[in-house]
This record gives sequence, structure tokens and C-alpha cells, in this order.
Amino acid sequence: MNLNAIAVGDELPSFTTDPVNRTTLALYCGASGDHNPIHVDIDFAKKAGMPDVFAHGMLSMAYLGRLLTNWVAQERLRSYSVRFAAITQLGDAITCSGRVLEKDETSGTLRLEITTRNQAGEIKLSGEAVVALDA
Repeated sequence: MNLNAIAVGDELPSFTTDPVNRTTLALYCGASGDHNPIHVDIDFAKKAGMPDVFAHGMLSMAYLGRLLTNWVAQERLRSYSVRFAAITQLGDAITCSGRVLEKDETSGTLRLEITTRNQAGEIKLSGEAVVALDA
């Protein structure tokens, strides 16, 4: 893929995860080292005022990282930032998508809008990334 083949408005190939379940959360705890009990202990979550455990925000950010690296090699990433908009609940199937907002031919970079949404279309994360491509 090269910069000349990309236009503002082009969409990245999206993907949808399997629904988030307790196993997903336990595996992410082990992979990330984030063992906050609010994500795996229903009693702890209820004491904190939540109806059940819920996904780590960084799990959804990791899904967006996968969206980006499915499209370009990791070394092409120049920046990546998100805003956490809503909690990802058990049972949410997360769709990751992105589109090109800006093309800078001088620097050889693209500014991308990236989002995660659940099956109801609710935005969970939104953000931007910058990637560098050869002309």
C-alpha cells in the first residue's frame, strides 16, 4: 500500500470481535497484568455500583490497535490516541472501524479517525491515529 493509492474518506477494513465474555476478561487480565477485580469479580463490581463486571478500557484500545496493524505495519504508526466514551459490557460484540480524515503528501502521513461500537451502534471508544506511508 502506498500514499498515492489512498484518498481522504477511504475506510479501513473493519472487523467485529466475538462478544466479550468472562473468559475474554480473564485472559486479558493475564495478558495485560491488569488484575483489577472490577473486571472479573461480580461481587466487587456490584459493591462498586455496577450491575456486573465489564471490559477493561484498554482491551477496546487493543482492538483498535489491531485494526491499525491489520492495515499497516506497526512501524508505520506515528501516533494513536483515544477517548473512552462508554463502558464495554459483557455480551458486546465490538466493531472496529476507521477512515482517512487527512492526507499530508509533504510528510507522507495520513490522519485517521478510529472508533469502536457495540452491536447497538453505541460508540465505546473514539480517537485518531497517524500513520506514515511511502509515496
